[in-house]
Amino acid sequence: MSIGNEATPASTDKVDVIVVGGGNAGFTAAHAAAVRGRKVILLEKGNEDMAGGNSFYTAGATRIAHNGLADLLDWVEPDERHRCTEVPPYSADEYAADLAKVTEGRNDPELTKVLVEESQPTLRWLNSLGLKYRLMYERQAFERPDGSFLFWGGLHVGNVGGGEGLIADHTRVAAELGIDVRYGHAAQNLIVENGRVTGVVTNSPLGELSLRAESVILTAGGFEADPQLRREYLGEGWENAKVRGTPNNTGDMIAAALQVGAAKGGDWSTCHSVQWDAFTATNESNRELTNRLTRQSYPFGIIVNTEGKRFLDEGADFRNYTYAKYGKEILKQPGSVAYQIFDANLRPMLRTEEYDMPGISVEVADTLEELATKIGIDPEKLSKTVSDFNNSIDRGITFDPNIKDGRAAATEPAKSNWAAPIETGPFYAYGVTCGITFTFGGIKSDTHGRVLDSEGKHIEGLYVAGEMLGGLFSANYPGGSGLAAGCVFGRRAGVLA
Repeated sequence: MSIGNEATPASTDKVDVIVVGGGNAGFTAAHAAAVRGRKVILLEKGNEDMAGGNSFYTAGATRIAHNGLADLLDWVEPDERHRCTEVPPYSADEYAADLAKVTEGRNDPELTKVLVEESQPTLRWLNSLGLKYRLMYERQAFERPDGSFLFWGGLHVGNVGGGEGLIADHTRVAAELGIDVRYGHAAQNLIVENGRVTGVVTNSPLGELSLRAESVILTAGGFEADPQLRREYLGEGWENAKVRGTPNNTGDMIAAALQVGAAKGGDWSTCHSVQWDAFTATNESNRELTNRLTRQSYPFGIIVNTEGKRFLDEGADFRNYTYAKYGKEILKQPGSVAYQIFDANLRPMLRTEEYDMPGISVEVADTLEELATKIGIDPEKLSKTVSDFNNSIDRGITFDPNIKDGRAAATEPAKSNWAAPIETGPFYAYGVTCGITFTFGGIKSDTHGRVLDSEGKHIEGLYVAGEMLGGLFSANYPGGSGLAAGCVFGRRAGVLA
């Protein structure tokens, strides 16, 4: 018997399955085990008022393959707008192609195949248990002049109530299924007997406990909340990133899995990071504002650093395919700060839930020169950047936010789509920095979530899902695929455990 190098605490419980981590993947795994009649304990590191992992902080958007609106109407919540809505089909092949494109081909093809094929069936199953989903009009569609709506970017469905609603639904279902959810239990080590994982050592409100089970499913997230690990694996400067989600994802159970022989999986040098409110005082792990601290309407304006220079293509693709890599680009800028710039014509297009957030970091001015002074940028430099941008726009192409419209700005760097002139006051500057969501490196498994060792053999009794599962993402990420992966591989692990 072994638990790292520590002595074994007294055994207090024996169940069929222990799930470590109370986010979307953990609850899904617990549900899948419980509906099979398994006795399940779910351990959540956070106290009840800090529970839910990163999932609580999300908008609830979940990427699935489907055949269009008719394929969704029987399980998403009713909405009178459905009658005038167009939802383009999003095939499994398109899903797989998007994953390969944004990860530059570094996504595991077998994990990808399972994800894209089982994404919709898994959400339908969760819906049958009591989770509620809807079409995400405010995030993934714009109203057209005729009053109709067109969805874009392959990401169309989300949880009712966002991440908070997702966790509330999961918690209610867990109670209905008889799952023993224990808050304030910080798992530390795995118990191994005769080569098989047979339990977990956890710090709890009652002290250190040893919990025994036939199977353990690890869904405890990445290491993004540990600044030292970020610096070690992601590189210098990453210790300064703001933690978007839970402060509890410090990599403890990744270390525990590695200690018992698990192999590393995925890309440990990259992560999901976004443009994040730079100056709001409570801009880390904010349970009230959660995802509202993101700034995701950037494709319609320009982004400049503190030297007044643009440094990326704001319109390279739909936001869903660029937002998770642009936080890194902000981190590289002087002071790890940049500003999203919009004018009066663009301001009404910005997402209400994000850009009308209470306490938002914004400066407003009637002229660009005055705006530059307010944000500490040389007025001449900002004016020249904006002038060069405005003068390079192909104004013969109609601006259309629902499609990649090809309305480009031929400046340096180029803007490929949605180039609109910044010319009508008042002007707006939103300060952004890098907000880290989750790390892409984790534990290696097969397609059923069975943890593998360095020789590719299953470590008996040990499973992994959620952000701890390495191999799906690298460098970038298609929006909504994280929650989808948590559902799919959480369910798969729970079916076997």
